[in-house]
Amino acid sequence: MKVPPLILASASPRRAALLRQLDVDFQVISTGPKEIIDEQLSPRELCQLNAHHKARSVAKKNPDALVLGADTLVFLEGKVFGKPADLDDATRMLLELQGRTHQVVTGVSLIHLRRHSERLFAVGTDVTFLALGEQQVRNYLEKISPLDKAGAYAVQQHGELIVSEIFGSYSNVIGLPLEQVRAELEAWMKT
Repeated sequence: MKVPPLILASASPRRAALLRQLDVDFQVISTGPKEIIDEQLSPRELCQLNAHHKARSVAKKNPDALVLGADTLVFLEGKVFGKPADLDDATRMLLELQGRTHQVVTGVSLIHLRRHSERLFAVGTDVTFLALGEQQVRNYLEKISPLDKAGAYAVQQHGELIVSEIFGSYSNVIGLPLEQVRAELEAWMKT
């Protein structure tokens, strides 16, 4: 796929690995803006806003590149589950999610400043957790590093221990909805 110079505005190794699956050349520049958590915004609005801030901060220094920013958060009944502060917070999050269906939303911003163009979208995926006890949660947390993951879990790392079903994009739960990103990049090539 041939696109303008592409920059992934993210320090997430998971997003970089996913983007490589699309067979595009890109470089990674991690971003500086702090993520906003505002429960007055809808899940999609919040993730899109954070994705926009990340992409724009990198695009300002790289106006001739197409910059991709993304932000993924977990939501349960309007409550935001970002990255846990510590292992106790991770345990609390997983126990709250256990046995229930929550939504994983990723907002994506594609910005090309020189062309004055931005495409902003969000994808939601429903994830149902198994009914888990405290020991099962502790066992799972011993197998992963949850502190850099929204909702304190990684579906691609021993997800079978906690996840019952996924409805929607699997790659979205990891951090980048590849199906939609591919379509957007293909559309970009036609402009």
